[in-house]
Amino acid sequence: MDNRITIDPEICHGKPCIRGLRYPVENVLEWLASGMSIEEILADYEDLEREDILATLAFAARLTHIKRLERLAA
Repeated sequence: MDNRITIDPEICHGKPCIRGLRYPVENVLEWLASGMSIEEILADYEDLEREDILATLAFAARLTHIKRLERLAA
């Protein structure tokens, strides 16, 4: 991730963000999930770089490396 994903309690309430900017990882993932391409995101947010988007995906992939999921009682 090359230190592109940062966590700072003073920025976006401590949510993981891109390079200390106010772009939470969750927003970028939502844009991608909605169908936006990397190129569209970069065109709309000029201070982001392709490597930022790739680091976001790598960060999300690492979060899925868990042993198992269990249902919580409702």
